[in-house]
Amino acid sequence: MLAVLGLAVGIIAGVMLDPTVPALVQPYLPIAVVAALDALFGGLRARLDGMFDDRVFVVSFIFNVVIAAFIVFLGDQLGVGTQLSTAVIVVLGIRIFSNAAAIRRHIFRA
Repeated sequence: MLAVLGLAVGIIAGVMLDPTVPALVQPYLPIAVVAALDALFGGLRARLDGMFDDRVFVVSFIFNVVIAAFIVFLGDQLGVGTQLSTAVIVVLGIRIFSNAAAIRRHIFRA
């Protein structure tokens, strides 16, 4: 219940305050969001499998975002930022769909 309340407060604050993202971090925001979604789907899957650990979830969430942003930053420094961004999106997308399939199988028993 506390998580839902925090999510609602965060959404309301985001709509009311209308934050702007600095231009320096704009290329990394989509990658960070996809990495965060990967961690969220992994956490949901772990919860349904009865193996959820809040410490593992928090570390996974932060680590996924930092590593994905670092890979994109490294790609920008090497001049191949677009290609590495695409690679990160593909890998995390595969993980998200894999977790979504496991969640679907668990919920619908199919």
